[in-house]
Amino acid sequence: MPLDATIARVTARIEARSEQMRSTYLDRMRRAADEGPRRAHLTCGNQAHAYAAMTGDKDTLAEGRAPNLGIVTAYNDMLSAHQPFETYPQVIRAAAREAGGTAQVAGGVPAMCDGVTQGQVGMELSLFSRDVIALATGVALSHNTFDAAVYLGVCDKIVPGLVIAAATFGYIPGLFIPAGPMTSGLPNDEKAKVRQQFATGEVGRDKLMEAEMASYHGPGTCTFYGTANSNQMLMEFMGLHMPGTSFINPGTPLREALTVEAAKHALSITNLGNAYRPVCDVLDAKAFVNGIVGLMATGGSTNLVLHLPAMARAAGVALELEDFDEISSVTPLMAKVYPNGLADVNHFHAAGGLQYMIGNLLDAGLLHDDVKTVAGDGLSLYTREPVLENGAISYRDGPRDTQNDKILRPARDPFQATGGLKQLYGNLGHGMIKVSAVAPERHVIEAPCRIFHDQESVKTAFKAGEFTSDTVVVVRFQGPSSNGMPELHGLTPTLAVLQDRGLKVALVTDGRMSGASGKVPAAIHVSPEAANGGPLARLRDGDVVRVDAIKGTIETLAEDFDSREPVQADLTGNGHGVGRELFEAFRQNVGLASNGAAVVV
Repeated sequence: MPLDATIARVTARIEARSEQMRSTYLDRMRRAADEGPRRAHLTCGNQAHAYAAMTGDKDTLAEGRAPNLGIVTAYNDMLSAHQPFETYPQVIRAAAREAGGTAQVAGGVPAMCDGVTQGQVGMELSLFSRDVIALATGVALSHNTFDAAVYLGVCDKIVPGLVIAAATFGYIPGLFIPAGPMTSGLPNDEKAKVRQQFATGEVGRDKLMEAEMASYHGPGTCTFYGTANSNQMLMEFMGLHMPGTSFINPGTPLREALTVEAAKHALSITNLGNAYRPVCDVLDAKAFVNGIVGLMATGGSTNLVLHLPAMARAAGVALELEDFDEISSVTPLMAKVYPNGLADVNHFHAAGGLQYMIGNLLDAGLLHDDVKTVAGDGLSLYTREPVLENGAISYRDGPRDTQNDKILRPARDPFQATGGLKQLYGNLGHGMIKVSAVAPERHVIEAPCRIFHDQESVKTAFKAGEFTSDTVVVVRFQGPSSNGMPELHGLTPTLAVLQDRGLKVALVTDGRMSGASGKVPAAIHVSPEAANGGPLARLRDGDVVRVDAIKGTIETLAEDFDSREPVQADLTGNGHGVGRELFEAFRQNVGLASNGAAVVV
């Protein structure tokens, strides 16, 4: 099947836009690679410090002929998704020895859980943690003792931060090793029902806690299709995982065998051998286009619209919101996974998962097959699925037919014709909206607005019974310069209740919504943000606001809007407490949300 014309055109536009930046990046990577194995440039004293504690591996390391693998880990046991990584280093070291190489933990990176910090002050550090993770990875790899790296990370900001760093060290190979999703617990629709019942006072906190604990109940990623699982999809579509590894549950023999296989493979693609495959060759414009196609086809997290531009720039690729919009316009929504449906990622994987989806999208001409991946040449390698035979990994052809068309459908007969992501332009700024879970009759909302400066004020107004008519809820001063751009996921149950009562409701914000946001239309990431004098700062209560996901517009109909002075909020309270003092430099130097809200790239 020939490549879709729109996919080809968008890719060519990205390549042309990125030509100078990409050329400069690749030139730096080639010159670094030409210097040869990094350890060759260390003195004996440098190396002695690096190998001092490596009992049993010192001689191999000192000889310098065998590849040395750097492990960058985001392990902590407060994140269910990252708890399995506790034992990965010992598994990887053993696998490396068996393959004739060595492996060392290069360093750890922080990994915060947005599920823990939702609605809490700590969420104001969440987005910036991506940049901290990239910086921490840079410190870990700066010791120059590694011929390849493996990255142990799963969740929201962790994978993007690790990718930014992997691209920065793009002259060495890098491979991402996942931990997999937890087994299925309380169905997501039942959990959501209890949340709404709690929001309206129908049930108490004891029932809410019972439902939450039954949903989030064991090691692995949360099973809904939020940012963490969207990240895992992305790593497979972009060729940074070994094929078929994203959604294998933790604690299973297949999961451990895949970790062993990944470690051995990473050692096989270093500059010391004949199959050198540096990250800079994997992360090109085609890989990022493939990632965006995967995001649209699966109905993935809106957070990746922030992360992908930042990740791409680290590899010399310039992405714009128009690229997401156009790719979405030709990419069919093939999956229905909560919050877009009732299934979870385990059900999605059982129905055929990413192997089915990648094969089907390749057949439809919507993906680039002519890409380099960590597994070899061609994305078609990722239509295979791993199986465990006699204790070793082998691959077989993945499913060609969906096993459940209520969860996964072919591109020719999708759930909807487009990916459901639209960029929004208008006199209120530049933002985006995800409508894959929004009913068609709610794709256009026009109503008077109510202005709030934090999500708690919205909840207070709701409890006071102040929402009695159609309303566009505007929550401003939530951008990266204001307070780190926290997710406003805590508004989802409240707004959903209003919508279920028959009101037309929409959210407009310069902040973020979670990867788990769903059926309420939300114009998010609006920039320039209010704190920088953006248009949202000129809105007043009662102004009629129109959010049109069909035309791609976001505007107010107020006649004197352009002549108003922007409101200035008191943001002094955002600068201290729970570590916020440490991030003042980030808030002062962060870029526009439309460009990825990046600090370090």
